[in-house]
Amino acid sequence: MHKKKKIAEEKHTYNRIVLAGNPNVGKSVIFGLLTGKYVTVSNYPGTTVEVSTGNITLNGQKFLMVDSPGVNSFTPMSEDERVTRDILLFEKAATIVLVADSKNLKRALMLLIQLAEMDLTCILVLNMEDEAKTRGIDINYHKLEEISGVAVIGTVAPQRKGIGRLRDSLLLSKKPLLSADYGDIIETCAGEISALLPEANISRRSIALMVLAGDESMKTWCLANLDPKTLDRIEDLRDMSQARLKEPLSVIISRARIEAAEKVVQAVVQRYAPQAGHIARWIGKWTMHPFWGLFFVIFSLFCFYEFVGKFGAGTLVDFFQSVIFEEYLNPAVEKAVTTLIPFEFIQDLFVGQYGLFTMALTYAIAIILPITATFFIAFGFLEDSGYLPRIAVLTNSAFSRIGLNGKAVLPMVLGLGCGTMATMTTRILETGRERLIATFLIALAIPCSAQLGVILGMLGPYPPKVAIWWISTVLLVLLLAGTITSRVLPGSRSDFFLEIPPIRMPRMGNILMKTLSRIEWYLKEAVPLFILGTLILFVLDKTHTLKWIEAAASPLVVSFLGLPEKATAAFIMGFLRRDYGAAGLFDLARQGLLNDNQVIVSLVTLTLFVPCLASFFMIVKERGMKTSLLMFLLITVFALLIGGGTNYILSVFS
Repeated sequence: MHKKKKIAEEKHTYNRIVLAGNPNVGKSVIFGLLTGKYVTVSNYPGTTVEVSTGNITLNGQKFLMVDSPGVNSFTPMSEDERVTRDILLFEKAATIVLVADSKNLKRALMLLIQLAEMDLTCILVLNMEDEAKTRGIDINYHKLEEISGVAVIGTVAPQRKGIGRLRDSLLLSKKPLLSADYGDIIETCAGEISALLPEANISRRSIALMVLAGDESMKTWCLANLDPKTLDRIEDLRDMSQARLKEPLSVIISRARIEAAEKVVQAVVQRYAPQAGHIARWIGKWTMHPFWGLFFVIFSLFCFYEFVGKFGAGTLVDFFQSVIFEEYLNPAVEKAVTTLIPFEFIQDLFVGQYGLFTMALTYAIAIILPITATFFIAFGFLEDSGYLPRIAVLTNSAFSRIGLNGKAVLPMVLGLGCGTMATMTTRILETGRERLIATFLIALAIPCSAQLGVILGMLGPYPPKVAIWWISTVLLVLLLAGTITSRVLPGSRSDFFLEIPPIRMPRMGNILMKTLSRIEWYLKEAVPLFILGTLILFVLDKTHTLKWIEAAASPLVVSFLGLPEKATAAFIMGFLRRDYGAAGLFDLARQGLLNDNQVIVSLVTLTLFVPCLASFFMIVKERGMKTSLLMFLLITVFALLIGGGTNYILSVFS
């Protein structure tokens, strides 16, 4: 309620400037340079899509700048695109800043045509103009301004080139002059539908074209603003137009915009032989090769894992946890708490086994923050280099077998670093069905780096067959669960459409700026989850419920899984932190309490067991409580069944 009130106050207090554009055009960098450090990130109402907002003052007047998600069209094909369209539809903007990649002007012009149809004022920013010149592309800015009717600003955002001129031009926006010819039938129908529509922040003609193009997301707006009789009339008009044309209306509308954009490109763009960038183009070419590209993927993922999984989850976590917290902070805090607070119950709340400082903040800051920070740095490097889309393309075929597409490789790989972050990055997938499948598979079969490190250490003393059994079983479960889930869940796999940017050298300043912004998000969003989870464990411990759970689960662990009774505690701790569960099993193995078969069963079961507490709360945040609890139940049952089945098979063949 408070959040909705705050959003409403912002609408009345500020004029809005909306940054829009295609994905991977440097829009967020420009947003950061224009707004400075006064930036907030929040989910757009009713969605899980994050939208950044920041303040900017122009000529003494305060504006709220909105960094909308990247789009390929304002007729939505994904949740990100729907959010951007809704920002324009529902929130009146003083200016639209359309950010374009100078190397691919046509894509931006297609958006500019749609903004012209919406009757919105805007300016056009041609970013990455240095890369365009490197690739032999020269754009006549003056002629482009004459044809488009809007101001055209050239920028190189990482170098801050053109940002000052852009800031000075923000209040000089105009309505674009571009248009597309859709033919008499569509134009006539659009006019008739427009006459039936109410006034909105965008033109009625643009809404009519969205309806004709088959924009399913407009149904909610139509139902809220039109009576049933009018809705039926619009459907009839659309059906009559479609009956008179051989091709789908959406195809005709899209082609008309492409043709209009190409005419402008031909008039303002000249190409010549590129003078530089040969190495980058060579790397870009071979990273897309069906065979050799796989070696680039393996090398990149290896470097990513070494930096995040080994350096972040190993070296940095050891330093923060063992040195900073255990040697200095924890003893000092414990001494202060025991001195100032005479009540043992309150002391335990802060510095006990499940204390808010000794557990919640230690885990959040000493364990997860180093992993998160290195993850953000590595992800920013892959992001700014232009390599992430290439990994997605190369893995698209494999992921299509489990109802996903190539984009799913990103959260899957990131799950090997931290399941909490991986769950968050499922937002890049287009449909709710794909996000649900990916979240389920990450929670079920992807071990985080901390857990994986303990598991690999545990496998060391045992023969190779133990590792082979573990890896083979987990991969088989991943494929089986993905296949079943993709067939059970309604809906179809989305089309795989991804813009491939050129390979470029990332700028550390840009990466660090985005990393600091994302760490700030982590501290605000994730730390409260650790505090809440620790409070729950504290209550369970004080009410002796934890011991009751351990006693109740022991028969299942001993009889069905064939493990010693002490392994029950490892599974309980595995929910709190997966690597703690693995560490418990490691200790049992070191004491000689587990044979080869029991090691295999215990590792398979723990790997497939429920995600850690932080990941669970992130799943709740992303997918909702009802879905998360159902997923929790399915994963628990599935892990125990697979573990019990593995125990039975091993006992038969041993």
